[in-house]
Amino acid sequence: MSFPLLTATAALPAIGAIATAAVPAAQRTVAKWVALLFSLGTLVLAGIVFARFEPGGDRYQLTESRAWIADFGVRYELGVDGIGVALLGLTALLIPFVIVAGWHDADPLETKSSRWRPTQGFFALILMVEAMVVLSFLATDVFLFYILFEAMLIPMYFLIGGFGDRAHGGSDENAAKQRSYAAVKFLLYNLAGGLIMLAAVVGLYVVAGSFSLTEITAARANGDLAMATSTERWLFLGFFLAFAIKAPLWPLHTWLPNAMGEATAPVAVLITAIVDKVGTFAMLRFCLGLFPEASKWATPVVIALALVSIVYGALLAVGQRDIKRLIAYASISHFGFIILGIFAMTSQGQSGATLYMVNHGISTAALLLVAGFLITRRGSRLIADYGGVQKVAPVLAGTFLIGGLATLSLPGLAPFVSEFLVLVGTFSAYPVAGIIATTGIVLAALYVLVLYQRTMTGPVNESVRTMPDLKARELAVAVPLIALLLFLGVFPKPLTEVVNPAVQHTMSDVQKKDPQPEVEAAK
Repeated sequence: MSFPLLTATAALPAIGAIATAAVPAAQRTVAKWVALLFSLGTLVLAGIVFARFEPGGDRYQLTESRAWIADFGVRYELGVDGIGVALLGLTALLIPFVIVAGWHDADPLETKSSRWRPTQGFFALILMVEAMVVLSFLATDVFLFYILFEAMLIPMYFLIGGFGDRAHGGSDENAAKQRSYAAVKFLLYNLAGGLIMLAAVVGLYVVAGSFSLTEITAARANGDLAMATSTERWLFLGFFLAFAIKAPLWPLHTWLPNAMGEATAPVAVLITAIVDKVGTFAMLRFCLGLFPEASKWATPVVIALALVSIVYGALLAVGQRDIKRLIAYASISHFGFIILGIFAMTSQGQSGATLYMVNHGISTAALLLVAGFLITRRGSRLIADYGGVQKVAPVLAGTFLIGGLATLSLPGLAPFVSEFLVLVGTFSAYPVAGIIATTGIVLAALYVLVLYQRTMTGPVNESVRTMPDLKARELAVAVPLIALLLFLGVFPKPLTEVVNPAVQHTMSDVQKKDPQPEVEAAK
């Protein structure tokens, strides 16, 4: 029996969560180091998975399959494809930065509170989320994926509601109410989508007689699975609605600004850079893989919703007064690009969408974590409370600028490659949609540069005159992320060579080929 590498990669952070929670209440620093070491161990295992993955090999590699709930046909099945391995790497990479950035976010304000161990709980919950997200990228059993899709909501609920942003600007009582509202809204939205998805999962089993993704797709390819058109469309809608909420796609997006605004910056990164990627990943793996005809049927509507997300999210970002809510609306716009690339049904669009998931995760982490360092120093999320920061903290301002430029997809930084591919792939199939989507680029430049101008340039605000620059721990977070943005901006090959073959498999599932350019015959 070969070593279960995928299981070990998902199990290590879960074990780390238990170990972190078990650290004695007084040993908060020990708990932090335990969590960090387990996250680094997970990163090592994810690196081994990436190294062992063969881009030209089987679609799903390093597979594992064990009987789980035999009476209901549920199996513990894992396998990684090129898209999954890219997002596995993103998750394992970002969690150590999340932990280091949030090193002091859960330190108790009153040391007398020793029964409830907030520090241990905070880092244990982060590792538990990592375990569930990693396993969701590896699951090839639909029911197993559903369990993970729903279960990750619980630790996220406590991270948002129990460990909110201390720079709220109002009374402690009002801040607690806002955190509770954001956490409950996050949970209810995603639970509602999950319940609809559960009905679709049961319906899929009734029709296909299996929860195995590989068995169902193979049966469809061989013509052994007969699914009525109306049935396939209803099942698609059940899955897609849950994924669109998680993504989030307009008009199901309203929980995200609340959740990101009230959460600490590291938890906000966990939400938008990691957890939300499960939704867009699942659109590629499950919606297109299980329901190809219904996916093509829904494409015009999904593209329209994606375009609304791009423009609407960017417009609202322009008008924000809260730094974190601005980044939240920018993320809604970026997720619109990702979904647009997926449903353009071209290889360039889907490759770009997958790269966008990875690059958006890195760029948003860089911008949001540096913004968190800024907010912690001033104690306010309001843009108007800043000004002239670059004169007193030039390194902080510089890293903030690079994170912002990556967010607007400046050439030379990683998000440019993915956004360019999405637009090329969309324009080749849907020229009008491609033209409309480019307005998101213009608006992104507006909200990022205005944010930088109002916070970092101009006269020095009295409240930031004594603001310290980035310290060693904070530089250890910002510098590697910026270096990665630069590296992948000029050399994206390590990602494209594993993603492109997986995209070709997805294109084969939906039986689509790239549009051929029209060449006028010579006279």
